[in-house]
Amino acid sequence: MRAMLMRRSGAPLEAAEVPRPEPGPGQVLVRVSACAVCRTDLHVVDGELASPKLPLVPGHEIVGRVLQAGAGARRFASGTRVGIPWLGWTCGDCDFCRSGRENLCPEARFTGYQIDGGYGEFAVADERFCFALPDEIDDVHAAPLLCAGLIGYRALVKAGSGRQLGLYGFGAAAHIVIQLARWQGWQVHAFTRPGDTEAQGFARQLGAIWAGASDRPAPVPLDAAIIFAPVGSLVPAALRALRPGGRVVCAGIHMSDIPAFPYELLWREREIVSVANLTRRDGEEFFAIAPRVPVRTHVETFPLAQANEALDRLREGRLTGAAVLLPGS
Repeated sequence: MRAMLMRRSGAPLEAAEVPRPEPGPGQVLVRVSACAVCRTDLHVVDGELASPKLPLVPGHEIVGRVLQAGAGARRFASGTRVGIPWLGWTCGDCDFCRSGRENLCPEARFTGYQIDGGYGEFAVADERFCFALPDEIDDVHAAPLLCAGLIGYRALVKAGSGRQLGLYGFGAAAHIVIQLARWQGWQVHAFTRPGDTEAQGFARQLGAIWAGASDRPAPVPLDAAIIFAPVGSLVPAALRALRPGGRVVCAGIHMSDIPAFPYELLWREREIVSVANLTRRDGEEFFAIAPRVPVRTHVETFPLAQANEALDRLREGRLTGAAVLLPGS
């Protein structure tokens, strides 16, 4: 099959012909129709996440159709459309797995990191960690939901309840979360890179009541803030914007160092929490809600061979919404 291959960290992906994978016990072989490009892919490719499988086919926001089932795999019939997310396998036996916190399993393995992903024409996945997708959302627009949507949903749940919500970084995840948040009744304030008037306009288009640079103060005290940008200095900035009892949710898998800040910013029961990965329950809840909102993803498509261009555009902040690779083009 054709694939974009990562041979070493920090280097561009290489177009390659590789053997088509075969499904093992409990796995399904999926013909990939769309794979969104996630900031986590950047962290993997750029070497900010250590020890990836090499060589590696990146990509973990995968939509496709089941072609073949391995031994014992009976969950999906041939031709069924499925989504393959970041969380690709867990042990099922540890305290975390047994208590509904499989996202924290110490033995977990992840798609497009330790398991070959969707920057190719075919992928194999553990059927237990695949999702049935709502019929109302087509392949291209469903792909970003497999991580930007799922992690965004988990982060919004972690934010708790309130009225005023800040979103720091307005990319693929934030443009989905704002739709969920407004549906729940939040008033949303979007904080972007200084000077990024395009992202600010996009946020207002999606219903933000205020949008401005992340170095500006919030217009009102916030009940919660979600940080999607991998910038540690946004943590004290978000704390400064919170009312007492508010919460900052760090939603990325990687972030630059958080600078020192005065205890006064944290005092009065403000909180900082992180979101790690996702659970299958997150997916079931989110995909039940998404058609009701309804969630509409904004995408820009790229042929598979242009994966490096899509990654560059994401790295440089030159995307509105999400990039989606089309392996069939």
